Amino acid sequence: MHMNPIVSIVDDDESVRIATSSLVRSLGWGARLYASAEQFLASDEIHDVTCIISDVQMPGISGLQMYWRLLESGVRLPVVFISAFASDLVRRQALEAGALCVLSKPVDAVELSRHLQMVKAGRTDALR
Repeated sequence: MHMNPIVSIVDDDESVRIATSSLVRSLGWGARLYASAEQFLASDEIHDVTCIISDVQMPGISGLQMYWRLLESGVRLPVVFISAFASDLVRRQALEAGALCVLSKPVDAVELSRHLQMVKAGRTDALR
């Protein structure tokens, strides 16, 4: 169980970052905001993060490419992808890589809350 959980929110849309941050903070999480996958990957705060919420489609490195890079470097974190236009292929690739889910924008607060509560309880396997 995570006592002081921190979620990293990676999205190129500032309004989405702020809204998602407000939601996760209201659920008792700390939040760190990143405008790009590159910015997140360059941060030295990856190892104390409990979960990632990331847009799939962003300029530069996509959310899925970012997640693959993390996995390749041995970083295994629960990730929730969000997307306005996720195809079946992207959803399948994300889930096969180990993502908890791919949620559609606008994000359903109740559904996101359910996923974060499971992460906080250390029960990410129950989400699949």
